[in-house]
Amino acid sequence: MKKILIGIITLVLLGSGPAGASLLDKVKDLTGKKDKQASGTSGQGSTQGTGLDKDTVAAGLKEALTVGSQNAVKTVSGVDGYFKNPAIKIPLPEKVQKVEKPLRKIGLGKQVDEFVVSMNRAAEKAAPVAKDIFVSAVKEMTIVDALKILQGGDTAATEYMRSKTYDRLYGAFKPTVTKAVMDVGVTKAYQQLVDKAKKSKLIKDESLDLDHHVTSKALEGLFYMLGQEEKKIRKDPVAQVTDLLKKVFGK
Repeated sequence: MKKILIGIITLVLLGSGPAGASLLDKVKDLTGKKDKQASGTSGQGSTQGTGLDKDTVAAGLKEALTVGSQNAVKTVSGVDGYFKNPAIKIPLPEKVQKVEKPLRKIGLGKQVDEFVVSMNRAAEKAAPVAKDIFVSAVKEMTIVDALKILQGGDTAATEYMRSKTYDRLYGAFKPTVTKAVMDVGVTKAYQQLVDKAKKSKLIKDESLDLDHHVTSKALEGLFYMLGQEEKKIRKDPVAQVTDLLKKVFGK
C-alpha cells in the first residue's frame, strides 16, 4: 500500500504525457517494483526501496498545496491581480449589467469603469487574509484526505480546500472587503453612477449588497487561481521549489 501511495503521488502531481514515461520508470525504481527489491528495508513506517516513509510523502503533498495556495494568494492580491485577469475580474452586479450598454450610450461609461475598478481593488486588498486560512487547512489534512485528493481529478485539491475553507474565508474576507469598499470608494462610485443613471430612469434607487457581491466574486476568483496552480503542480516537474518537494518528487 505504501509503495502504491508513492506511485500515485508522483504520477498524479507531476502528470503524464511524454514526460510521463520517464516518470513511470522513476516510480518503478522508487517503489522497488521489481521482485528483487521487494525484500528491501522496511523500517518504521518506511516505504520499501525508497527510504521515504508515508508521513514524509504526505508532507510533500502538503508542501505542494501550501506553495500552490500561497502563489494563488500572491497573484490575486497584487495590483491588478483581479482587474487585469479576465478569468477572475469582478464584474458589475447583475442589476447593473442589465443596463450597462444603455448607461454607456448616455455618457456614463467613465462612471461604470470606475465602479468596476473600485470593486476589483477592494478584492485585491482583501485577498491576503486567505494565506493563513489556507495554511491551516493544509496542516489539518490527513493521509486519508491526501489519498482522496490524489485519486481525484485535476482540481481535487482545490475542491478539498474549498470544502474546508470557504466559510472561514468568507467570514474573514467580508469585513476586510467592507473596509476596502469604503477605502477605495466602491460605494461612492456606485452611488455616483446611480445618481446620474436615475435621471434617465435606467437604474432605480434600490439597495445592493456590494460587500457580498465583491466577497463572493473575490472568492470565486481565488479558488479559480488555486485550481490553476494545482494543475501546474500536477503537470510541471519544475514546480519543486523546496527541499522537501525535491526530496519527495525530485529526480
